[in-house]
Amino acid sequence: MTESKEHKSALNVMAGIEQPSQINEEAIRKLRSGKRKPLSVADFVKGIREGNRTVLSKAITLVESSLKSHQEKAQEIIAECLKSEIKLENLKSRIEDRGSRIENQESILHPPSSILHPPSSIRIGITGVPGVGKSTFIEALGKHLTANGHKLAVLAIDPSSSRSKGSILGDKTRMEELATDPDAFIRPSPSAGSLGGVARKTRETIILCEAAGFDVILVETVGVGQSETAVHSMVDFFLLLMLAGAGDELQGIKRGIIEMADAIFINKADGDNIAKANLAKAEYSNALHLFPPPESGWIPVVETCSAQTREGITNVWETISDFCTFTSAKGFFTRRRMEQARQMLFDAIDESLKTSFYSCRDITHKLKKMETDVIAGKISPYSAAKELLEKYYSG
Repeated sequence: MTESKEHKSALNVMAGIEQPSQINEEAIRKLRSGKRKPLSVADFVKGIREGNRTVLSKAITLVESSLKSHQEKAQEIIAECLKSEIKLENLKSRIEDRGSRIENQESILHPPSSILHPPSSIRIGITGVPGVGKSTFIEALGKHLTANGHKLAVLAIDPSSSRSKGSILGDKTRMEELATDPDAFIRPSPSAGSLGGVARKTRETIILCEAAGFDVILVETVGVGQSETAVHSMVDFFLLLMLAGAGDELQGIKRGIIEMADAIFINKADGDNIAKANLAKAEYSNALHLFPPPESGWIPVVETCSAQTREGITNVWETISDFCTFTSAKGFFTRRRMEQARQMLFDAIDESLKTSFYSCRDITHKLKKMETDVIAGKISPYSAAKELLEKYYSG
């Protein structure tokens, strides 16, 4: 009887199962033995051309890095990736065969008909004021493109804080459908203080994405409104998104940005806003007649759409396709690509000079003293800058 009570007592400790270790031995083993050696340039190029997203992302990280070793490696990767595109050497020889030189301005303004070719990719810049619905619009357009067999890369530029220098990089969270699409690649990048609403290394990133097989590249700017020269110089088609009912529509007509736009779409044309959107469309269309015709001969299109309901999204892509056909036939598409390559040259020189100046040891040491003197009013900023530059060039 006593044994029975002891057996049924809740005070008895039951033998449980053996508890697993709190340390994942397998993970530790992989970390110790699986330290992968850095990818070589050849590995990067091979992975990019095969469409490996991980390798592509790592290559873009190298491009965006400020470390000298990373920059040197990134430039080697870009140079190799460019070889998979139309060879500039071949382009140059074709022009020289016709008795002209590629550095001649005339060859850029009037490319020979033999080098006109249908584009293998299209670079699209999308801009608009904050709140116009750029991310929702890109997701709607992106899903339409991938559904029709296109491979899409979205380079979403996020504004960087002037205080902390950080960025949220949350564009992927606003493109939930597109982020999980196997035919879409979204890469948010910080603007890092760059003007024009684009990141410092967007041009190089475009080259890598095209080498990876993406035939449509969308560049979303931070939406600065009137400083879009940088993104316009690196894309084939410039799309401006506008809002209706947010005030005086004509107040949004700023000569610089309107002259650059190849198409204007009034977004959020749904529900009670349809009538306002149509009115804004008429006002923008009338205002465009005040501007001189663009160099390409293309007449900018003004239409309405709704990224939320996806009404008019098909029309957006048809407009872009019509633009490519029109400008390719006239040679303007090729000419714009050549101008993009020329601008890339000047940007690379500017960036290299800036990096070289600020990384110079003598300049770094003297710059701190000059800063103190300028703040104290002992020397003017212009005189200090001149003295620093003279020291840099003499060194």
